[in-house]
Parts: sequence; structure tokens; C-alpha cells
Amino acid sequence: MCIRDRLKGKTMQRLQVRDETGDAIITWFNQPYLRDTFKIGEKYKFFGKVNKKTGKIMFNSPVFDKGDKIQNTGRIIPIYPLTFKLSQNQLRKIMEAGIKEVYGNLPETLPNYLLEEYKLENINDATKHIHFPDEFKDFNIARKRLVFEELLSVQLALLELKNSYNNDIKGIAFSKDAKMSDVINSLPFKLTKAQLRVLEEIDSDMESNKNMNRLLQGDVGSGKTVVAMCAAYKAVKSGYQAAIMAPTAILATQHLENFKGMLENLGIRCELLISGITKKKKEDILERLKNGEIDILIGTHAIIEDNVLFKKLGLVVTDEQHRFGVKQRTKIAEKGENPDVLVMTATPIPRTLALILYGDLDISIIDELPPNRKKIETFAVNRKMTDRVNAFIRKQIEEGRQAYIVCPLVEENEEMDLKSVEKIYETYSKEVFPDYKVEYIHGKMKQKEKDSIMERFKNKEIDILISTTVIEVGVDVPNSNIMVIENAERFGLAQLHQLRGRVGRGNYQSYCILICEGNSETIRKRMKVMCETNDGFVISEKDLELRGSGDFFGTAQHGLPEFKIANLFEDVDVLKMVQSVAMKILLDDPKLEKEKNKLLKELIKDKFTKRIEI
Repeated sequence: MCIRDRLKGKTMQRLQVRDETGDAIITWFNQPYLRDTFKIGEKYKFFGKVNKKTGKIMFNSPVFDKGDKIQNTGRIIPIYPLTFKLSQNQLRKIMEAGIKEVYGNLPETLPNYLLEEYKLENINDATKHIHFPDEFKDFNIARKRLVFEELLSVQLALLELKNSYNNDIKGIAFSKDAKMSDVINSLPFKLTKAQLRVLEEIDSDMESNKNMNRLLQGDVGSGKTVVAMCAAYKAVKSGYQAAIMAPTAILATQHLENFKGMLENLGIRCELLISGITKKKKEDILERLKNGEIDILIGTHAIIEDNVLFKKLGLVVTDEQHRFGVKQRTKIAEKGENPDVLVMTATPIPRTLALILYGDLDISIIDELPPNRKKIETFAVNRKMTDRVNAFIRKQIEEGRQAYIVCPLVEENEEMDLKSVEKIYETYSKEVFPDYKVEYIHGKMKQKEKDSIMERFKNKEIDILISTTVIEVGVDVPNSNIMVIENAERFGLAQLHQLRGRVGRGNYQSYCILICEGNSETIRKRMKVMCETNDGFVISEKDLELRGSGDFFGTAQHGLPEFKIANLFEDVDVLKMVQSVAMKILLDDPKLEKEKNKLLKELIKDKFTKRIEI
């Protein structure tokens, strides 16, 4: 047996071992303490990946136990994410000691009737077996219980929220004589079957005396704005006003142009309320709004302000819902007497995840694009092809088009070798395209500055716009037909698709070029999905499958706790069962006031207080 060190920026410890089958060489890096761990003549067990090199058996950084000890070998062992320079061995010892200390003393979090009915393990055994199971059967039983609890708590919280909208609250029953077909028949194009189906769902909601709280989910370019327009028209023709809220001033302005173009001829009065308008104009708008002289008010967060008063608000529409919290859409809804609420998002979300994120809403999906939409040609390339990509950009600009270049960071980060907006801007404006107008935009800019840049880009005053993901939600620029995304492997597929949707808005063939670092199998799989399909719902399902639910769509921004155990792709059957269980529980006990549901009430309070914006 021998151990020797070799310094080359790192320390390396090498150990030669022997058993009845022959010799093996084991190597560890940066673990000098191991020099004093092993003794000649002692027996050890090693577990790890085996390699053969020049006929010799090699192990790199295996786990081990001394003699007959069973700690890291000879059983099922957990693998933890590491931090604070702890090793797996150290962390396992800590966790094992901790679980031994608390075992039998953990308070149960689920009622007995659920444990019995669904054959779920108690919390103490589940906690022990999820970390240190004797058999895989024990692990699966423990996981089933913890997934059930995690999903049930979310569903109960969201259904309670949904019930708070609907129970004992009489909504507006809009007139059956106010026909959405008036708008549909005036359009210069035909609606898709999916749009017509969704309009039927919304029409039914609006004519009932229950509050509509509906999510309209549709891919980029699927025609959600027209649907919102028809709903607003019905509200106005029924004697009410409508409010349309967008996340940016420039997007709100775009909505105003679209609404005016379609509805002014039908006698509908539309107005825009955004920050930055003159005090005199704002006062005029607020006065006319209060008097009922404005039918549809379109704006940003400015609509939420306390001094914005409607005469008779009947419908609230929020665009790009993931940019607004529940609290914000509730605040604007309070400006009327139980108005209907329609929230929209262009981010396709797998239905399972939509039920988690928007469990408080009914869901409508536009899953069809207009037939004349051209597919955006998408290519995944490596850094070596940068010159060819730049030549292609130049060719398109010479033909009169415009380009987006997207990168993940605003400033250089020493820890991550990614291209920043400012660095790319310097390179492109001074070296690559000095003869073209190049600008950049990012989230740290003031809204007014961002709006100004986007307006100039729309007006063809800028050839190349370098940006962070701030353009993910933006205005239509029909002349822009190229999207280049730097370090595409750093983005989720759903986000890449959302970014790609910024082009392809006009009559020109559009292109998306994904520049990737690395060539792992995972990266190849993800880029292959992007190149093969433009269907946002297919992409979102694949994204969920490849990345899992923890990181998908940034669930934290919705106030939801991150899933620690559940995986919405793998656990879809459990989710469906749990949704049914949650509805059954709340049907019997809407406010969880019965003694048998005391633990559930505490569970929801513990997990969601100050997290979900209610």
C-alpha cells in the first residue's frame, strides 16, 4: 500500500489496494487528510465507478468503510447537495445522527383518516426512510407519503383561495344581447377554432352570475389579445367598463392601438393610462373614467393607484400574468363590485404545472396558431461558428431586417464565463458592426428609458438590439426576423421559446440561432427540442421532463414553496389524485374548521403564510 502527493495546483492522494481478484489503484483529489486514514494490512470496502486503464482497475474518489462497518457501503445511501466544503461522508454522519435524535418525536402533519385511507406512512418513518431506507421499497413508501403531503398542501391552499373568490359572492351576469360576434364579424381575418372555443368558455362565464376568474393561456402569436377584446366589448355593451393591465408602458400602448383599431368603429371609447403622461392629461382621464366617458382603460400598474376610480367596472384583464401577483390583480378587481377577472399569459405551461401555479383559476388554452404563421427556423451552433452567424446577420440587415441578440447577464461575472450585455455591445458596435446602429437594453434601466429604446427599435431606428431577457415580454416588431441567443444552454426551454417568439411577427422568414457552450448529452437533447418544434406546449412538457419542476418557470416568484420531493412530470398521477382529495376535503369542510382537519389547517398556515399573496 502506498499514498503519495503530487502538487499541480491541487493535491492528489493515490492508494493501491488488493483483494482476491487482484490489484486496484484509487485516487482522491484535495483530501490530504486521507494520508493518515489507511493502514497497511487493514481491510476496507470501497464503492464507486470503476475504470480500466492500461489493464489496471482504477477508482476515482470512491466512498469507503473500514472492516465490517456499514456506513457508506453495503446499504442504500443518500447523496446530498454539498455546501460549506462538507463531504458526503461528513454530511451523512450529521444527518444520521440528527434523524436518530428526532425519530419518534416528530409531530404528525397529516390527519389519521388520510393516513389510513390512502395507506400512507407516518411522518417519523417517512423521514427516516427517505434518508436511510433498508430497502428501495421503504424509500418508495416514504416518498409516496411526502409527495402526497407536499402536493396536497399546495392544492388545499389554492382551492381555498379559489373558493374565497366564488363562495357567497354574487358576480355580474352580463347581457346575453351583448354579442361577441359583433367584434368577430368585423375582423379582417378568421379566428381559429381554439380561439372560438375559448370565447365560448368566457362568454358562458360572463353571462353567469358567478365571478369569472379565468386564466387564458396561449402560445406566442396565438391571438389572446383578440379574445380579450371580445370579452371587453361584451362588458361595455352590457353597461360596464373594462380595465386592461399590461406589465410595460410600451406593451400597454400596443394594446391601445390594437383595441382602437378594432373597436372604435363599434362605438367603444378606449384610453391609455401610464406613468409619464402629463398631470393635466392624467386628471382629464381620471375625470372621464369616473364619469363613465371611457369604456376601456388600458394601462400599466398606474391603474392600481388609489385615485383611479371607475364608474362601473365590470371586467379586469391582466396581460402576462406571471409579471403580476395575486395581490395586484385583487387590488384592481376591488375597484369594481365583484368584476369578472381574465388573466393572460403567453408562456405555455404544462397543464399539470398550470394547475399548481394557477389552481385558484379556471384555465382556458388556445392551443392553435393562425394557419398563415411561418415556422421560425431554429439552429443550434457552437462558438466556432460566430463569424458565420455574424455574416448571416449582416446579410439580413442589408435586406432591410433587424436583429435581437440576447445574453444572460448585464455585467461580467467572474464566477460564470458568460457574455454580458455591455461586453457584447462594445464588441458589436465597435468591431463587428461599426457601420450599423447598435443599442442595448436591460432590466436595470429605468422603465422610461427601456420604453424609448423599444420604440426606436420598432420605428427601425436601431438595426441590432442587444438585450437581456427583458425583451421576453415586449412589443411586436414585425421587421425584426433574427434572434441570436448567447449561452442558450443557460436558459430553460420555455424561456428560449418565449424569447424566440419576439421574431416571426411579420411576413418575413424568421430565424433563431442558439449559441451554446458545451456539448453534453443534456444540452444536445434540449437544443434538439428547440430546433424540431415551434409548439410551446410540446416544449414546455419537454422542459418539465428534462429539468424537473423545481426550476421550471421560477415557481418562487408566485409565492409558492419550491417542491422538495415532488416532481410534477413523474408524479402527475399523484397530483391528479391529490386534486380530487383536496376538493373532497374542502367540499366537506370549506374552511378546514373541523377537528379532524386541524393538522391540515396548521400545515397550510405553516407553509403558506406570507408566501401566497392573498
